Amino acid sequence: MNVEKRTIRTCDVLLREFHVKEVPVLERKKLIFTGVNGKDVYNITAPFEDEGVKVLAGRVESRDSEQSQVMFFTERDGVWHPLDRAPILQLQDPFVTRIGNRLIIGGVETFPDPLRKDRLSWRTVFYQGNRLDQLEPFFTGPDGMKDVRMVGLPEGDIGIFTRPQGEIGGLGKIGFFRIPSLDRLTVEAIANAPLLKEQFAEDEWGGVNEARILSNGWVGVLGHIARFDGKGMRHYYPMVFALDPNTGRYTDMEVIAVRASFAPGPAKRTDLEDVVFSGGILRLADRTAALYAGISDAEAHYIVIPDPFLAYE
Repeated sequence: MNVEKRTIRTCDVLLREFHVKEVPVLERKKLIFTGVNGKDVYNITAPFEDEGVKVLAGRVESRDSEQSQVMFFTERDGVWHPLDRAPILQLQDPFVTRIGNRLIIGGVETFPDPLRKDRLSWRTVFYQGNRLDQLEPFFTGPDGMKDVRMVGLPEGDIGIFTRPQGEIGGLGKIGFFRIPSLDRLTVEAIANAPLLKEQFAEDEWGGVNEARILSNGWVGVLGHIARFDGKGMRHYYPMVFALDPNTGRYTDMEVIAVRASFAPGPAKRTDLEDVVFSGGILRLADRTAALYAGISDAEAHYIVIPDPFLAYE
C-alpha cells in the first residue's frame, strides 16, 4: 500500500483514477421506508444488530425542510419499518460503532449560532448504551465540528477522528489522535488533534463517516471528499483510505463510487444532485462489500462492490 510522501490528489484526479479502474457494481437498490409520514429518509448507517434484530438508523425530514430526526428501522418483507422500542433523536446524519460492549450512536445536533442570529451552528453528539432502548448522551463535541468518529483499537485504546473547519481546517480536514479510554475524551483534545497532512486541496473538503479495524491492525476509513463547482453545485464522493494507528502513517484516498453507481432518483435541491454521502459499509464473506449511502439528500440506497479494504490487508 502507498504510504510514502504524497502530493494532494484532488477530486478530479481521484475521479479519473476511479473511472480507469471501472469498479463493477454487482447490485444496486433503493431502500423503501414506511411509518415516516411521507418524509424522506437518507444519510443512513449500514445495518447493525441490536438485541438480535437487524437495524439501521436514518435521517428523516421533509423534502422542503432541514429540520430532521434520527430514527431506527428494521426490515420486514423488503420494507424498513420504525423500531418501536428505539428512541427518536433530534439529530442529523447518524453513525454507529461499538467500543467494547458499548453501543455508540452519534449524529449532528444543530443550534442557533451565538454569533449570527440568522444561521445555525452544529456539533457532534454521542450516545451510549448496551442496546438502543438504553441510550444515554455521554459526550458533545466542539461547536462547529461534524464528522467526529471513534474506533476501538486492538490494544484497548480508542482512536478519534476529527474534522475542524476554519482557521485550522479550512473547509474541512481530517485529524486523528488516540486516547486510553472514553473518560479521557475532551473537547480540547478534539480541537487540538493533529491533522492528516496533504489530503485535501484548499477548495475541497472531506471527513470520516465510519472507521473499522482491519485484519492487520490498521484502521480502514470510509469517508467522503467534496467540492463545489463553478456553478455552486455540490459534489460528494465516497472514499476510503487506511491508517496505521501506531505510527500515524496513512495511505492515499481512493474514490469507490459516484452518483451514477447508484439507482436513479430525485434530489432535495438541484445543487445536491451529485451528492453521495457515505453512511456505512458491510464487508461480506465473498470479498464484496455493501456500501450504504444517502443519495442527493433525498433517498437511501446501497450498492455491492468489490471489498475496497482488501487492498490494505
